[in-house]
Amino acid sequence: MAPRGQKDLSHLTSVRERPATGMLSTFAPPLITTICTLREAHPGWGALTLRTELAQELPADALPSRSTIARYLAQEGLTREYERHQALPTPTPPSAQAAHEQWELDAQGYVHVPQVGVIALINLVDRFSKVKLMSYPCWVGAGRASRHSTTADYQLVLRLTAHRWGLCDRLYVDRDSIFYDNGSPSPFPTHLHTWLLALDVELVIGPAHVPTQRAMIERTHQTWTAQVLTGQEYANWEALYLALDHRRDFLNEQLPCASTDNQPPLVAHPEARQPRRQYRPECEAQLLDPQRVMTYLAQGRWFRKASNVGAVSLGDECYSLGPAWRKREVEITFNPSTQQFVFYAPQGELHACHPIQELSKEALMGELEPLVTLHHFQLMLPLTWDEWRVSRLCETF
Repeated sequence: MAPRGQKDLSHLTSVRERPATGMLSTFAPPLITTICTLREAHPGWGALTLRTELAQELPADALPSRSTIARYLAQEGLTREYERHQALPTPTPPSAQAAHEQWELDAQGYVHVPQVGVIALINLVDRFSKVKLMSYPCWVGAGRASRHSTTADYQLVLRLTAHRWGLCDRLYVDRDSIFYDNGSPSPFPTHLHTWLLALDVELVIGPAHVPTQRAMIERTHQTWTAQVLTGQEYANWEALYLALDHRRDFLNEQLPCASTDNQPPLVAHPEARQPRRQYRPECEAQLLDPQRVMTYLAQGRWFRKASNVGAVSLGDECYSLGPAWRKREVEITFNPSTQQFVFYAPQGELHACHPIQELSKEALMGELEPLVTLHHFQLMLPLTWDEWRVSRLCETF
């Protein structure tokens, strides 16, 4: 008898009443039944997991191989539905050869700062000169939907940074959902990604689970924490923001850096003081070119399963295809000449085209667009976090 709490599977080694043909036909029917029962109770378990579970009670030579179990699951229609996938077009840029060619961007984990609240520092560093470009305290405390920085937060940080240092050519980021649709095997560019593309900034999304490729930004997180947060108190958010801004000058102009031959970054690379590509928020509409986004999308291919009403989602936008597409597998491409998505059913009997949504300059600019088109803009008091963000952006005009 098996110990209490464990399954007694010793009877599964019987060879009586075997199935005449098919996968597992040489194994005992109780073993086959157990495999089916485990698989139906745990739809996420594959052949390797099932075999490992059985091996806890039975000797390995009494069990079918992983591949045999896999073929049996396929024979019985118990395999998981395969999701067709396609990776985003990914650039393979050379290493940085000049200041502001390549930046790294990342948000630290949130931390509670007394008198200020829960914040997450969004940090930017130049890969070539090692200049600390920005550390912005994004408030992620009570009153927000989640403790994650939003697209508007990242746009603000990038706009403030570009206003001071100019635009970079490439921006290196991790696989956070704000940059990368990490919930889909066939990811579509996020709104932040398309905005950067329209500004002619190439987004380089790092590989998953390779922290060594982000060593620079991780060291930058540690530097900002040690220099500004550890053991310090601030009267309010504004005081913290000013402390980060002032400390940036110290880190870049006075503190020796091992990566720049023990010189401060701006001493080792004074050319980094000059923008590579000029940027001003009030001129953003002139810099944006949606055609760059369409050129990028023309390289992609996406796979979706239509909903019960025959609709599919790309990014945050929904495209209705009609009842004939209900629960059908859909393949999607983009035609830049017509500015339309092209939808196909796998066998080709269904075909549809829809214009791309939310790719105007106004849509790409988000909350900045009304600020640069209205002559007067009055915020209501007391200010919310979103209104503080808008106020900070207005200061650059």
